[in-house]
This record gives sequence, C-alpha cells and structure tokens, in this order.
Amino acid sequence: MKAFVVHAPGQSTIEEVKSPVAKPGHVVIDIARAGVCGTDVEFFNGDMAYFQTGEAKYPMRLGHEWCGTVSSAGEGVDKNWIGKRVTGDTMLGCQKCKRCKSGLQHVCSERFEIGIRNGWPGALAEQLLVPEFALYELPDSVDDTVGALIEPGGNSLRAAQAAHAAPGKKVLIWGSGTIGLLSAQFAIAMGAEVHMVGRNPATLSLARDLGVHFSTQIFEDVDGGYDAIIDATNDSSIPAEALACVEPGGRLVYIGVSVEPSMLDSRSLVLKDVTAVGILSASPGLKGAIDFYSRGEIDARPIVAATVGLSKCSDVLSGKKIDGAGIGPKIQIDPRIL
Repeated sequence: MKAFVVHAPGQSTIEEVKSPVAKPGHVVIDIARAGVCGTDVEFFNGDMAYFQTGEAKYPMRLGHEWCGTVSSAGEGVDKNWIGKRVTGDTMLGCQKCKRCKSGLQHVCSERFEIGIRNGWPGALAEQLLVPEFALYELPDSVDDTVGALIEPGGNSLRAAQAAHAAPGKKVLIWGSGTIGLLSAQFAIAMGAEVHMVGRNPATLSLARDLGVHFSTQIFEDVDGGYDAIIDATNDSSIPAEALACVEPGGRLVYIGVSVEPSMLDSRSLVLKDVTAVGILSASPGLKGAIDFYSRGEIDARPIVAATVGLSKCSDVLSGKKIDGAGIGPKIQIDPRIL
C-alpha cells in the first residue's frame, strides 16, 4: 500500500510499504479520510517533545484523525465489524494496568498513540491497523469528512465540558484553530455565551458564522467577566494571561501545548479560587462527539478547508497554500487519491 513517511525534519516521501495484517484482536481499516493536525506539523518539523524523551523517532508514519471501513478482522474479533464504517481512539493503552482498568487508558504509561507515540503507524496511508477495543462505529448521518473530525471533536467536547459551559455561563476561547472552533461550537450547543480571541481574521470570521457571539484579534477588546477560559493555543504566555483575566471562582481549561514551558503563578490560582484542568486526549469524549455530530447539533464541516491526496501531505505540513482551499483551518487527506 501507499503511505506518507517522514524521514527527518521536513523530509518525506510517499512510499510503497507492506500492508497491515489483522493480527489477533485487531482489524485493518481502509482509510477514507485522515485529518492533518498541529501535532503532525510538530513531528514533521522535528519540534515535538517526544523526540527528546525517546517516545518517537524517525522514520514516522503520521495521522491520528481518521475514519474508514473495516476490511479484515483478526482472530478473536467480532466479524460483524467487517464492512462497517468506523473511527477509533488514538490512545492505545495496555488494557491491563490500573489506569486502563479505571477508564484512564489515555494516560497509560505503556500506551501507543496512533501515528504519534512508540512507533504505531498512522493513518496517512491507504490502510491502518487498529485494535478492536479502540473502534467506534459511525452512523450513516456522519459522513467521511465529519468522521475524521471525531478525534479533534472528542478533545473539544472535553474542553467545553471542563469549562462547565451552560446557559448563563460566559466562556472565552483563546485560539481560532480547529480545537478552538470546535470547542466554541460545543460550548454554544451547551448554551454558553462564547467569545474568541485569535490571530487569523479569516478563522475569526468563520467563528462568527458558527455562532460565536464576539471575536477579535485584540485581547484588550474583550470585556471580561469570563466564567471559564479555554486555552487552545500553543503560546507559552497565554496560560498566565488566562489566569489573570478569568473570574474568581472560575475555570481554566488548558488544551493547547506550547513548545516552550508555560509559566503561571500558582498563588493567583489559589487566591482567586480558580480550578485549572488539563485536557490530553479525545478518548473519554469520542462517543459524545459522535452523538453531537449525529444529532446535527454541531456541523463541523465548515472547519475543513480542503481535501487532497497523499501527494499533498508534505505541502500541507509545511504550510503551503492549497489551491481552492476555503477559510477553515483543517486540511484532510483522502489516501485513495495520490
């Protein structure tokens, strides 16, 4: 099969690689869509911290936002999966430790992360090997474009839930990328008044189209009084700024990860009686995201600017403009197109 392979920072090829075989407990997926994420960009550029910790190394096969159809199933797998449209969890815990058994498999110390951690090949390829326990069936109302947005949707749903978004709550989202826009949609669907600060005027305009009540590039323009702030940026200065402007007794949700360490004064956290929550993974939010999408409460499709073939992966990861792309921040790959 064909797969996108990164060999060193900025160096990649489309290669013929051995197709995966459905070993016991696993299935093979024929990939229909795979999203390109900021995490993929960090791996492509060589910036990702996992290189320093030894949790990742080149060559790498990226891609952890995906959907497709089960084409084969290994021993012990329910054969009814074959032919079903599915997506799946990125985080593959050992299924044996205390964390996994308590529903925290996404922080299992021995976990694989598809296309990210410990060498599990990713979805920027024609096929993908996935354990059965990670699968989620997609209803017919969720098309391939939305199916490949389940993973970022699960992260974003968790962020909105952690912000306690609800009627009467005022939420500021910092960052107008995919996670920021999806978090805004979930928070709005939960009844909150949502404001947004971002850098890109095009995606801020899209945010308003999606229902955000106010958006701006200038932080000084926001009016304060926020019950919760979601940091969906990779800017190391934002965590402290968010703490400074959240309401006492409010909530801070940190889902963005900066390359440089972020610093904040824990005394302010204590004296303002603020609750801070970190969101690592979509895992606990995947089913909820599917439910929101399938009910039509959120339309994630405007976030996708374009869908291209495998041969465009390098262009997308290096930030080159895609001809005909819309204003959304997300590019998806259809590996059936070279």
